[in-house]
Amino acid sequence: MSDQFYADARLYDRLFPGGDRAVAFYRAEADRHGGSVLELGSGTGHKLIPIAADGHPCTGLERSPAMLGEARRKAAERGVEVEWVQGDMRELDLGRTFDLVVIAANSLLHLQTSEELVGCLRSVRRHLAPGGRLVLDVFNPSVRMLALADGVRRRREASSYVDPDRGVVHVDVAETYDAAAQVTRGSWYFSSDTEADFLVAPLEIRSIFPQELPLLLSLGGLRLVERHGDWSREPFTADAALQICVCEPD
Repeated sequence: MSDQFYADARLYDRLFPGGDRAVAFYRAEADRHGGSVLELGSGTGHKLIPIAADGHPCTGLERSPAMLGEARRKAAERGVEVEWVQGDMRELDLGRTFDLVVIAANSLLHLQTSEELVGCLRSVRRHLAPGGRLVLDVFNPSVRMLALADGVRRRREASSYVDPDRGVVHVDVAETYDAAAQVTRGSWYFSSDTEADFLVAPLEIRSIFPQELPLLLSLGGLRLVERHGDWSREPFTADAALQICVCEPD
């Protein structure tokens, strides 16, 4: 589950600071479907806190204690009430239902086997209120990019960030792709000008291909009703970077 990668929540927020369009999309989905919202893999609350600020009763389930602690801090700072729950989406059992369940920012891809994925989706189905929806986003796998995952360490320029103590931090990544498992296994190396490799964190991410996704949802008791290729709700196409999916009980 790549626990070490999520052990420093503030580093995570510096590494992935954007996502305003994604936040706007999920806020609109919460308004569209109304009622209570559950986010699985809620991280530091980047999406759920704004949804709660709009007046929706919100629950965030997160496995990492560090991410959960930062989410609590940020919500308190903004004066927003969210129910934060430490837990694993593979073992979801909250004993109640929700009008909207969200699995954002590739969080579903930490589940590496089909059994884990289907089990999670079946649990989501049980947690949906009548008329409820699941909305998720995962990347659209690029065969070209997967083929480049050759284990060579390369600089990831887009991931450089400024740390208040270390200054500019550079990020290198070395990845390999296991085609049989559909899992990319990588090591992320964080270095400053004065401290090389002060953190080396593994990250493993599953790929879910476009024809595979509706089948997994169906096995989980869900049906894909909308699939967008970007946050402006353009139709999903072969070259889209994202698969943004709206699902309902089958």
